[in-house]
Amino acid sequence: RTGVFMLGRRIFMSLFGVIICAISVGLFKMAALGVDPFQSFMAGLDALIPIQFGTLYTIVNIILLAFSLIFYRKNIGLATFINIFLLGYITQFSYEFFMKTFPEPSMVFRFASLIIAVVVICFGSAFYMTADLGVSTYDAVAITMAEKWNLWKFKYIRICTDLVCVIVGCLIFVIAGHKISEIPTIAGIGTIITAFFMGPLIEFFNVKVARPVLNRGKKE
Repeated sequence: RTGVFMLGRRIFMSLFGVIICAISVGLFKMAALGVDPFQSFMAGLDALIPIQFGTLYTIVNIILLAFSLIFYRKNIGLATFINIFLLGYITQFSYEFFMKTFPEPSMVFRFASLIIAVVVICFGSAFYMTADLGVSTYDAVAITMAEKWNLWKFKYIRICTDLVCVIVGCLIFVIAGHKISEIPTIAGIGTIITAFFMGPLIEFFNVKVARPVLNRGKKE
């Protein structure tokens, strides 16, 4: 019974974490001051391919899932599928809601939204990661290269995949018809902030919130 209860708690934490992260990505997009590297890539594709963001996100992640299922299935779990099929659509809904609610946000408001988005995505990520029911398909690619293929240490491979995502995303964004001067809306200060501050903030929320939630009641 305890095992079933803990599994239920982990599933809830995964679901909660993905929902919170998705809302934060919508806030990032509304702020238009840069998003995390993978979302920079998705923003480029979104500008080029005329389908709903939620559907596009799902398709891209299914392709990445196929990569992991072929080469290294170790880190694929229930949370991976929750991410694939929920995050894109919740992000799309959140972004549309924020844009309708704040149709012409000032720069101060956009910057404040960016800071809030960073904190919120780290909070959600802490729950998602602590639940330990699988990683995102994007994370799984770098893990495969590091653990299965032994190409390099994970942190260095992740830096490379992040750089590729930002560069390719920006190129596609321009090819789609946007001006080079508009690139900071998808790869800007927000991208830099996520690169330097997400790790420490996620760990803070892991220690202070997510792990205590997971372990609550274990000793009883």
